[in-house]
Amino acid sequence: MNRIEKIRSKFKAYGIDAFLITSPENRRYASGFHSTDGAVLITNESAYLFVDSRYIEAAQKAAAGYTIELIDIQNTYKKRISEALKRHGCTSVGFEDARLSYAEYIKYSSDIIKPPMKPASKLINELRRVKDSWEIENLIAAQRIAERAFDDILGIIKPGITEREIAAEITYRMLKYGGENTSFDPIVVTGANTSMPHGVPGDERVQSGDFVTMDFGCVYNGYCSDMTRTVAIGSVSDEMKRVYDIVLEAQLAGIAAARAGVRGSEIDAAARKVISDAGFGQYFGHGFGHGIGLDIHEEPNARPTSEFEMEAGAVISAEPGVYLPGRFGVRIEDVIIIEENGCKNITSAKKELIIL
Repeated sequence: MNRIEKIRSKFKAYGIDAFLITSPENRRYASGFHSTDGAVLITNESAYLFVDSRYIEAAQKAAAGYTIELIDIQNTYKKRISEALKRHGCTSVGFEDARLSYAEYIKYSSDIIKPPMKPASKLINELRRVKDSWEIENLIAAQRIAERAFDDILGIIKPGITEREIAAEITYRMLKYGGENTSFDPIVVTGANTSMPHGVPGDERVQSGDFVTMDFGCVYNGYCSDMTRTVAIGSVSDEMKRVYDIVLEAQLAGIAAARAGVRGSEIDAAARKVISDAGFGQYFGHGFGHGIGLDIHEEPNARPTSEFEMEAGAVISAEPGVYLPGRFGVRIEDVIIIEENGCKNITSAKKELIIL
């Protein structure tokens, strides 16, 4: 079943006979075509991709199964979408309530779409939770690019280099090795800054005896990679080594608990127990993991409040951490694919403590 048919198969459950898709990521998921502007409309009989002259030729080559319609001064989104809805006698249109701004909703609901608009973000989120083989291939390819960049960076990090310089080198190498873009702005922190999970790279210089935490990823064919490694410079204290080993043990415990049918909260709890039993529970403030795909953060999640049961084919991060305010922090992150009887780790980078 192709993605058009998968989306249509959900229409009855949502009480709709058409689905309007406006966000770039979901347009790409539905059509296989990426553009900064555009709209997808899927009805029971047809599927339309509306783009302007910048994308028309590329869309005609890439969006199989879609009728491609040009948007210009005479043929606006309002005209094209309204005509298509009338053509197919649509009476209720689903829309991406989680992604459409209020201003855009008012525009579509009052100026373009006359049938009632119904919130239907969950429709496409449900489909995107489970990855097909092509998606997994791209996720792995994105991961390999990030890991190749990481291998290079290990030869560059030395006392005196700044957080900002490391982040720039990571970005450059991911693009050099085939990434379309970064999945997010790289997080590179050193010394006491490693206690901030989402610290912003600055002019702090690496010193001997520091931890350096790097959280980064790239985009390949639209799909994201995400990895975190914490490395040491020169030497580590006994406490630093202990905390690192606890975080690694917690990550392995969470990964061991991950399989289809297990709630995200149970995966999180397996990792969290290791950290809590070691006396650092208050210093692990975020969840064990999040979904990864066309978005760097998407469903499903593995955190204390995640009651959703994992499905085979879901892809999530595995990233526990311990952060001691003003002193140091450790995070280790891999990406895993949920399977019926366990999970597959698609991250191959070494995660035993590296001392440079």
